[in-house]
Amino acid sequence: MDTHDQHQSFIKTPQQLIVVLLLSFIVPVVSIILLVQLVLNVSRPDPNTLTPEAIGERIKPVARVEFGAPGGAAGARSADQIVKTTCATCHQAGVANAPKFGDAAAWAPRIKTGLNTMVQSVIKGKGAMPPKAGAKFKDKPAAEKPKAAAAADGKAVYDKVCVACHQVSVAGSPRLGDKAAWAPRLPAGHDALVQSVIKGKGAMPPRAGNPSLSDQEIRAAVDFMVSQAK
Repeated sequence: MDTHDQHQSFIKTPQQLIVVLLLSFIVPVVSIILLVQLVLNVSRPDPNTLTPEAIGERIKPVARVEFGAPGGAAGARSADQIVKTTCATCHQAGVANAPKFGDAAAWAPRIKTGLNTMVQSVIKGKGAMPPKAGAKFKDKPAAEKPKAAAAADGKAVYDKVCVACHQVSVAGSPRLGDKAAWAPRLPAGHDALVQSVIKGKGAMPPRAGNPSLSDQEIRAAVDFMVSQAK
């Protein structure tokens, strides 16, 4: 007959008892250590990502629609923007005989009429070109329209660029304040004198050798020198 006791303990020796006791102590400790490490290693969000600005950046719409005046306000546009959005329509391809960009031969007779005449042609319209090239530009109040001399200090331009030749009459250039030397040049008019500087004349290179000079600065310098010759 089998006399084996089914409820008999599996611990039969003192060594087994010691092992069981050690395991009953070590296993819970190891489990607690592993659990603590797991909690500590859980990645936490960057505090900076929880600021209202960061949250707003993440949830903002992918795109938005804005309504406003086409091309922005006239006063805020640069000359390059105006040319691209308005003038290029005709002058890029020479529509209705409009002089194309870079076509020196087509522009030559127009340039001879002077800058003011060309500006008035655009303002009033000419040929197939409607007034103001068909665009609606808001004129600045009279108080905000600076004169050329006010916008670009003619004397400052003269002192910076022109003085090198006109102070001592280099290559026959008329000296500042020499009325006799300036007399035969004045009847040609301001526009002709300005164009002489822009294109160059005699020993004077285009734009007096300074390509960065704007037309307005050149006109201001010419106005200053002419005022000293009267």
